Amino acid sequence: MEIKFLKINPADNVAVALTDLHADEQLELDGKMIVLTSKIPAGHKFALTNIPEKTHIIKYGYPIGNARQDISQGDWVNEKTIRTNLSGLLDYSYHPQPVALNIPDRRLTFRGFRRTDGQAGIRNEIWIIPTVGCVNGTVNKLAETLCHETQGKNVDAIVAYTHNYGCSQLGDDHENTRKFLRNMAQHPNAGGVLFVGLGCENNQVSAFRELLGEYDDTRIKFIETQQAGDEHEEGMRLLREIYAIASKDVREDIPVSELKIGLKCGGSDGFSGITANPLLGVFSDFIIAQGGSAVLTEVPEMFGAETILMNRCENAAIFDKTVRLINDFKGYFMRNEQPVYENPSPGNKAGGISTLEEKSLGCTQKCGQSPVRDVLQYGDRLQTKGLNLLSAPGNDLVAASALASAGCHLTLFTTGRGTPFGTFVPTLKVSTNSSLWQRKPKWIDFNAGTIVENESLTDANERFINYVIRVASGEPVNNEKNGFREIAIFKTGVTL
Repeated sequence: MEIKFLKINPADNVAVALTDLHADEQLELDGKMIVLTSKIPAGHKFALTNIPEKTHIIKYGYPIGNARQDISQGDWVNEKTIRTNLSGLLDYSYHPQPVALNIPDRRLTFRGFRRTDGQAGIRNEIWIIPTVGCVNGTVNKLAETLCHETQGKNVDAIVAYTHNYGCSQLGDDHENTRKFLRNMAQHPNAGGVLFVGLGCENNQVSAFRELLGEYDDTRIKFIETQQAGDEHEEGMRLLREIYAIASKDVREDIPVSELKIGLKCGGSDGFSGITANPLLGVFSDFIIAQGGSAVLTEVPEMFGAETILMNRCENAAIFDKTVRLINDFKGYFMRNEQPVYENPSPGNKAGGISTLEEKSLGCTQKCGQSPVRDVLQYGDRLQTKGLNLLSAPGNDLVAASALASAGCHLTLFTTGRGTPFGTFVPTLKVSTNSSLWQRKPKWIDFNAGTIVENESLTDANERFINYVIRVASGEPVNNEKNGFREIAIFKTGVTL
């Protein structure tokens, strides 16, 4: 028999339609009959009982807002009838709630690349990166020429990663750009990198070299175009040297314990917190149990669920860092005189998400139940295995780029609406519903919609484990097949 709706938690006073439901349709729950007062689109909520004005709306067992007006049993509950409970900066107290996860170490491996500094990569690519946006055209031409010369043989990709920054920036913005580009240079998915500078920019090549510290100068090279005679020929000479080395790299068995996974969602819908995000949660716990790492970002989409994360912090020091992570990001909104809770997006609302609390309670499920072991600022690189939180906004490309910059080998991206983009590491799309999977096979890599159809979460996770290992071993995801690869660097301040 078709399951038409789901009450997620016993404490909930709303349920989620799993398919389009009709006005006057009668639904039975706990021996009681509920008659719908209007059409309820799939992914949206309806009231299980009468909910008086200003009363909490409960989903996932937590308040997701309060009623703007009296809501009757069977009514459609959406952004027009519910408002957020959230406000500005808060004081928090630490109430640790440790969870014992009994997940065995299966000693799994993937086929990756062992780098000379000991890191493991899942791709062997050549990247051409500008130190400043003025030379974007130059790096594009260099990538095009090297691809033509080599036909892309013996490396996984040859890519120019253009951006608009590297000059006319002050303070944190300037440092964010420098750290982001440094992290790209040090990323193990790169078999070689050519940095192309102009010569007069703030992000001077000589200072950037110092920021890198020790590096393999056979794989990381630099050119200043104002100093070169023919910058294209000089750049190609350096790229040929890089290619001669990187093209000889071969895959070998590497323990899954070395995998670093980024967790991201975008274009979420009412199924996100039921299918794809819980799938990433159990997968994240699995990877961490194998000795690997997972990173959760999108700080504004932690608002309303932050205490759940805080109480999972490994110790009081990590709790304090998490409080600063949340309140610093709220302060960023407030300094710019913007509403802290101007979320969810129009697409989220159309998909059934009504408030930021609802979005956050679904979003944070991606990190499972493992303890929080560290908190990273934007531009930091992963140092601690296990679950990490990373400071970055909710914007899809900025946040996914930040995860890659932190050292994640790939980003797992759940979506109910769909998106084609990718950043400088494989960006694996997981659909929350089967309709999206069927409509967008060139966007979506894995379907989690089966979890509300005919597949258990355990079985879906086993499929997902096998698929991620294949991707880590070289199987391309759709953004790679399509050539959709971009970077976006977080900017907060003045441009000169």
